Amino acid sequence: MLWIILTVLLYFTFRPVYRKIKILKQLKSITSFNRGNRSEREVIVRLLQMGLPAEAIFHDLYVIKNGTEFSQIDVLVVAKVGLIVIEVKDYRGWIFGNGKQSYWTQTLAKDKIYKNKFYNPIKQNAGHIKALRDQLNLDTNVPIFSVISFSGKCVLKEINFVPAETYVAKSSRLHEVIKLILRNNPPAFYQNIDEVLRVIRSSVNHGNDRVNQSRHNENIRDMLGKDRVFH
Repeated sequence: MLWIILTVLLYFTFRPVYRKIKILKQLKSITSFNRGNRSEREVIVRLLQMGLPAEAIFHDLYVIKNGTEFSQIDVLVVAKVGLIVIEVKDYRGWIFGNGKQSYWTQTLAKDKIYKNKFYNPIKQNAGHIKALRDQLNLDTNVPIFSVISFSGKCVLKEINFVPAETYVAKSSRLHEVIKLILRNNPPAFYQNIDEVLRVIRSSVNHGNDRVNQSRHNENIRDMLGKDRVFH
């Protein structure tokens, strides 16, 4: 009887450690620590902790668009109900946004004078999804869900006009959003899931190429055009 008690005690003592080791192994099978940032890896860990299979989660995709440019996706989940594209943001302070506006506002709670404008992440992720759908040549019956996940010490103060199949959430509530999507939508019909996975894996591999990374960053800088502003 004593050995049974000891076994149970050891199991519950080391179970969290085993789970953490398992999650880290799964994380390493999905991505490397020189891809993306910590907030993106934390999102992947949350997805794994939910029980989503590692082989259904993809990180840091460079999706080809317009032949020579790339659209960068932070995290993508291939689910039975469709594809889930997650844009990860890391901010502090209060966040104000409108799905129809071009820019959202970050205001530091202790310094309401400071305001930072950043491109509407709903529109940003919509651009990623368009590039992905074009590249995959997906049937429109296969839904692609857009999720904006905010990490960091921020408060979603006032967010409205969020489109259908789009969700905005703090990373701490990401699991609720994913469960909602999986529970409330019927299974999607992928005409060729092997081809979908091939393109997705290829998009991940594009991100391994430093030339592609440099080209994408240069395109972003050119789009922002900050070097063409003289104060």
